[in-house]
Amino acid sequence: MKKQTRRVAKYEVGRTIGEGTFAKVRFAQNRETGESVAMKVLAKSTILKHRMVDQIKREISIMKIVRHPNIVRLHEVLASRTKVYIILEFVTGGELFDKIVHQGRLLENDCRRYFQQLIDAVAHCHSKGVYHRDLKPENLLLDSYGNLKVSDFGLSALPQQGVELLHTTCGTPNYVAPEVLSNRGYDGSAADVWSCGVILFVLMAGYLPFGETDLPTLYKKINAAEFSCPFWFSSGATSLIHKILDPNPKTE
Repeated sequence: MKKQTRRVAKYEVGRTIGEGTFAKVRFAQNRETGESVAMKVLAKSTILKHRMVDQIKREISIMKIVRHPNIVRLHEVLASRTKVYIILEFVTGGELFDKIVHQGRLLENDCRRYFQQLIDAVAHCHSKGVYHRDLKPENLLLDSYGNLKVSDFGLSALPQQGVELLHTTCGTPNYVAPEVLSNRGYDGSAADVWSCGVILFVLMAGYLPFGETDLPTLYKKINAAEFSCPFWFSSGATSLIHKILDPNPKTE
């Protein structure tokens, strides 16, 4: 018996290509254009149970604001009685994280290209008043041409009217800026740039600058920006990383 193909509106839904805590991502195809897309499927019951309505709304509104060649594109949002479907650009090259896992450190020229694309995407977000707050290689995808695409705006913030500093501690500990850990409020753009510096280090070294598994020790090292660049880093890269991973967000 032929397996019945599932359809959601004009999309033919195929295999599961990713699974998160609250969502499944399925491969789908637009029947009208033949275009492949990634369909993020969320159960409304889960959204309500975990009080995620505002977060999902925010993620969708942010993805509508940020349109950039190095950011995963939001096509549209659909809903049925029980589910919400977020239709996204289908990015075929996997996570940048997997590339580091398989290859170890990357060549400096490749790192430079990825870093430039990452900074372009992040600068675009900041120009729209959007702070990602969870930048890490797992949230950076590669397309079939090897171009970087920033994804997962689930923790992103839009500053409230008149509020300059953000106060929520979020993100992945190893990539988080010292001022985010301090609970004194922080500038979302400076915090994102710190994460970009950690990503550049990881791409070039093949390991984390702050890699302790024990959180108090990890936080102590992040707060003191206690790390050293390996001998194979060029002097330009070493100097750039030291400038970015400066524990004082006020330094120009």
